[in-house]
Amino acid sequence: MDPQPDPPVRRVDRYGIPAIGLHWGMAVLVVGGWFVGRWMTDLPFSPLKLKVYSWHKWNGVLVFALLFVRLVVRWLQPPPASEPMPRWQTRLAQAAHILLYLLLALVPLSGWLYSSAAGFTTVWFGVWPLPDLVPKDAALKVLFRSFHGGFTYVLGVLVALHVLAAFKHHVFDRDRVLARMVPGLKPRQSR
Repeated sequence: MDPQPDPPVRRVDRYGIPAIGLHWGMAVLVVGGWFVGRWMTDLPFSPLKLKVYSWHKWNGVLVFALLFVRLVVRWLQPPPASEPMPRWQTRLAQAAHILLYLLLALVPLSGWLYSSAAGFTTVWFGVWPLPDLVPKDAALKVLFRSFHGGFTYVLGVLVALHVLAAFKHHVFDRDRVLARMVPGLKPRQSR
């Protein structure tokens, strides 16, 4: 009796639904958190300002939590194989993704540290009090505020470069880099 042939290996050429959902959901949270953060600092002290600060902190904690979910999904469902491109671009993309993940942890963590040092406990969604990571301390408040602002700036620049690179791949290289993360998007046809 002949042994049964192995089933054909299915080539995965796009990210799975969980990875796509987490990518775009976190993108909305990060961009929204950035805009809210810019807006709230100019508000006069009022109940609205306190509420907006709470929303901003809830958003940051959610991004921090979803990052771990995203890393588990990435481990369980590895990304599709890289598109053919020069080695330097592959290495740059890998380094940028590692830095993005790192900043997705450092921005919320530095905000949490800043809030703790300022003496404001974060109460997630107004229900779950999170532990203060450091005691109230004016010098630490200034330090963590600068870290939070600096990390946020670097994350903003990196996100902008990430978006530009995705469009470059779609418009100029006409490959599947962007199509792998956007449901229903087809690569542009070569001329």
